[in-house]
Amino acid sequence: MTAPDITIWHNPDCGTSRNTLAMIRNAGIEPHVVEYLKTPPMRERLAALIAAAGLGPRDVLRAKGTIYEGLSGDDPALADDTLLDAMMRHPILINRPLVETPLGVRLCRPSEVVLEILPAPRRGAFAKEDGEQVVDASGKRIG
Repeated sequence: MTAPDITIWHNPDCGTSRNTLAMIRNAGIEPHVVEYLKTPPMRERLAALIAAAGLGPRDVLRAKGTIYEGLSGDDPALADDTLLDAMMRHPILINRPLVETPLGVRLCRPSEVVLEILPAPRRGAFAKEDGEQVVDASGKRIG
């Protein structure tokens, strides 16, 4: 059996992104890791990922701690195309991590959302960096 094709749009400085990557690896999968701040997706690719996740650009906009902090996502001046353009100019505005698997695309916030789209079973217990237990010893999701 070949390994499933999984991509994580990752920021190694983000705990949520690190936890998500660790959960993928806990399922025995080594994903394609794209550090999107260094190698952002093309605009069309980002739009496709957002749509495949069932979201809109506002849902993926990271406003906290960025140049857009304090702006209202409901501001009509910030049309979807405007938001996508801003994310292309400033990739830090792309919320993370986005994960793409054969079972779908998710914005993995919180990180355990990735468990919904992993095509392989977990291999055992998993705790987040902060110690929160997410998967028990038998590989079942907690909570």
